[in-house]
Amino acid sequence: MNTGSRDILNKEMVNGLDKKIIIENPGMLTTVQDKGRFGFQRFGMPVAGAMDAFAMQTANVIVGNNRNEAVIEITFPGFALTFSGKGYAGITGADLGASLNGREIKPWQSFEFRTGDRLVFASLKKGSRAYLAIVGGIDVPLVMGSRSTYLRGKIGGFEGRKLLKGDILLCGKTEQYRALGTISLPEEFIPDYGKREVRVVLGPQDDCFTKEEIDKFLSSTYKVTNQNDRMGYRLEGPLIKHSMGPDIISDGIAPGAIQIPGHGQPIIMLADRQTTGGYTKLANVISVDLSLIAQLMYGDSVKFKKVSLEEAQRLYIEQEGCLLKMIKYVEDEFRKI
Repeated sequence: MNTGSRDILNKEMVNGLDKKIIIENPGMLTTVQDKGRFGFQRFGMPVAGAMDAFAMQTANVIVGNNRNEAVIEITFPGFALTFSGKGYAGITGADLGASLNGREIKPWQSFEFRTGDRLVFASLKKGSRAYLAIVGGIDVPLVMGSRSTYLRGKIGGFEGRKLLKGDILLCGKTEQYRALGTISLPEEFIPDYGKREVRVVLGPQDDCFTKEEIDKFLSSTYKVTNQNDRMGYRLEGPLIKHSMGPDIISDGIAPGAIQIPGHGQPIIMLADRQTTGGYTKLANVISVDLSLIAQLMYGDSVKFKKVSLEEAQRLYIEQEGCLLKMIKYVEDEFRKI
């Protein structure tokens, strides 16, 4: 089986059995996301996509989907929905106190649903963003090869916006119902969202800061301010002074880029970041630690640790290996049924 591009479900099961989600309470911010919209940044189109890409992919894996199917990204508790049809769903990411018809559903596991079942995310326990995957994926139109919602551009996802009360989402169809069984992931696959040390690679404009200022940045603790969203997080802590001024000729902004504007407080650029910017970037959060940033909320603290580019690449390969190992684990569990 090609674990990167095929569903665990049999081919004959695609296209038939209707499944729908009726939104009862949209919560603070709930959107449809996949891994993102790639290949268009040169035209000024942001990537968007899930803030916590690891959790998004894992949610798909535990229900047998292609790991890049569209899911629902839920920010903070308050979200509630009713299912129509029957199938399987999986929750990963933050623990937002999910329950199905009053029965607790822990994150990092899948569950069966039937028509009329009500899923509620009622309390903030750990992390800030949960991911809900449905077998077959969320069926919204592809825009530039992605189903992700880019809120500022009002494109993708469900009508280019956050979900509202009364919205009805269609799910990928299956010709017949198949009892897959439920999956609860072992601890080895579950990230520790309690970590507050985030690894970074210095650059590309670290030469605009003295060694003393870089050491200050790496040894200090910063807090997430209330100015945070899918575009980026503004931090508060010791000021970082520029040795050559804060402005540069605009260049590309990678996910996790840490800008230092003239006021000296870092800004971490995230999923909905603009494609270019003219502030110096002291460092970049490595790919595997973007999930940790995505799960922070107002008032949380974070510290930064310098690693080499080679170490960042090694950790990325290691995470990819973890996902492939997880897919095999889920396949083996399904075969036991």
